[in-house]
Amino acid sequence: MGGAKKPTTANKDKSAGSKDTKKKKDKGEGGPKKAEITVMVNEQQALKIIQNSKVVTVQDLARQTGVKISAANAFLKESTTKGIVKRVGGYSGHHLYQAVSS
Repeated sequence: MGGAKKPTTANKDKSAGSKDTKKKKDKGEGGPKKAEITVMVNEQQALKIIQNSKVVTVQDLARQTGVKISAANAFLKESTTKGIVKRVGGYSGHHLYQAVSS
C-alpha cells in the first residue's frame, strides 16, 4: 500500500548538512549540579532533630540530615530496636517517630 516516502532533493541537502553541523552534548557538562547525598546518618545530628521535634517522619529526617530516605529509615528502625525512639503513629510506611522520654 504505502511505503516510506522518498525525500525530495531539498530535504536530502538539509539532512546531509545538518548531520555534520550538529554536535553531541556530553552528559557530564552543563545543567545544575545535584546536591551531594551522604549515605551515613550523623547520629548526633539526627538525635538532636528528633528530640527537638514533637514527632518526626522518615522523610523529615532525611531532608533535615541530607541523607537518602532509605538511610533515614534504617536509622529510625535501628533506634527503635535500641529504645532511643518509639513509633507513635502513622500508617502504610509513613510512620511517626518520637524520642523516648528519659
